[in-house]
Amino acid sequence: MGESVRLKECITEFMKGAAEMSVELGKGCRDIVKQSLVNEDSFIVRKFGRDSYVAKRIRGPCEKFLGKLSFFNEFLPEDKDPLHAWSVIFFVALLAFAVLYVNFEHDGGTSTPPAKQVFVHPPSADRIVLPDGRYMAYREQGVPAYKARFSIIAPHTFLSSRLAGIPGVKGSLLEEFGIRLLTYDLPGFGESDPHPDRNLESSATDMSNLADALGVNKFWVVGYSSGSMHAWAALRYIPDRLAGAAMFAPMVNPYDPMMSREERRRTWDKWTQKRKFMYFLARRFPRFLAFFYKRSFLSGKHDLIDRWLSLSLGKRDKALMEDPIYEEFWQRDVEESIRQGNVKPFVEEAALQVSNWGFSLADLKLQKKKRGKDVLSWLKSIFSEAQEEYTGFLGPIHIWQGMDDKVVPPSMTDFVHHVLPGAAVHKLPYEGHFTYFYFCDECHRQIFTTIFGTPQGPLSISLEADHTTLGFDNEQHEEEAEIGDSSTN
Repeated sequence: MGESVRLKECITEFMKGAAEMSVELGKGCRDIVKQSLVNEDSFIVRKFGRDSYVAKRIRGPCEKFLGKLSFFNEFLPEDKDPLHAWSVIFFVALLAFAVLYVNFEHDGGTSTPPAKQVFVHPPSADRIVLPDGRYMAYREQGVPAYKARFSIIAPHTFLSSRLAGIPGVKGSLLEEFGIRLLTYDLPGFGESDPHPDRNLESSATDMSNLADALGVNKFWVVGYSSGSMHAWAALRYIPDRLAGAAMFAPMVNPYDPMMSREERRRTWDKWTQKRKFMYFLARRFPRFLAFFYKRSFLSGKHDLIDRWLSLSLGKRDKALMEDPIYEEFWQRDVEESIRQGNVKPFVEEAALQVSNWGFSLADLKLQKKKRGKDVLSWLKSIFSEAQEEYTGFLGPIHIWQGMDDKVVPPSMTDFVHHVLPGAAVHKLPYEGHFTYFYFCDECHRQIFTTIFGTPQGPLSISLEADHTTLGFDNEQHEEEAEIGDSSTN
């Protein structure tokens, strides 16, 4: 026993000595390099020194790149040199990228069945020409325009297309309520042309132009998950065109400065580490997202949505994923979404989600308009009618939120309700992110009944036209009879 202990001590001391010698050797090598290669007379300094031609060529891009990374310095302790910390940051970033790459390549394990190949379908969409010359692809469901009692426009989510709309909604139900449902491809998705410099204001403008082209005056906007971003934009930029808004698990900017620390913690804790890192990339280094997108949903092979988008799902959502009806719908929707094979629209969409929207949700809050303190505003208040003016969105906002949703946690809807107390929130016990909105006939009926009331069917304009024509014919016969009587007399 004594010999064994002494052997362990000898091994321990040997390892410590070897480590110390390695450290000293490294320091010695560093000093040699500095003295031999980086002094004023060395070839490297003469060739690549600060005033050399090569240094001047690369100095600008390097300084620009380091400027983008300067925000890291705010998180370093005061006694830490940023230059020394960068080596650690660089190593951790490489390690994170390596782990994510392995996860994307081998997420399914050896038991995963062979992936299906993505099939590019022939073009089939109806398209309109926007004022700037771009083509927008759209899809129309429900009753025709002249019979529509209500019109709905639904922007789609990330990795989706115009084919989604309200997944699984039956044409007979739309007919029963007299609904005309319009969906469209976002710029660069499906069969829509990309936008050279799109933002959320341009997204709202596209929605308004679609309504104009299809003869829609006022409409309801439906926002589901990340598609709610475009619905919020419509509430902000084209409120006069909207009759109301129906939101389902509405996503907001997870970096919204109005979020309290507790609201942010309750939201971020529900997400996987991979998804958090993808949000970080989308906010700070969106170009890096192309690397992962090309190895997931742009790889030409199908996979599950939770693997592609790093989602954590509840039991009911997982059960829905296994339904063949959902699988067929999901794969067809993805195929349409990525048909152009261009990664740029997806990077833009991800960056829009976590960047500055150009407005705040508080701007949508219904409140009395503050009068100016200048003389002109005072005179206007005297001579104008004693009528209160309001700002924000005047129409109704309905929000449905599954309480078992781990994709858009209920804490996010709580934040929305805190900012917009006038919104009607419908909490759904035991429901997940997909189960209430996808392929649920009874759910769709409840939704339409909530926002539209008792179903009254489509407008009966044709019958009214028949009655008008009939009335005109009767008047014409009476006039002819009077003329005939006078001629007889």
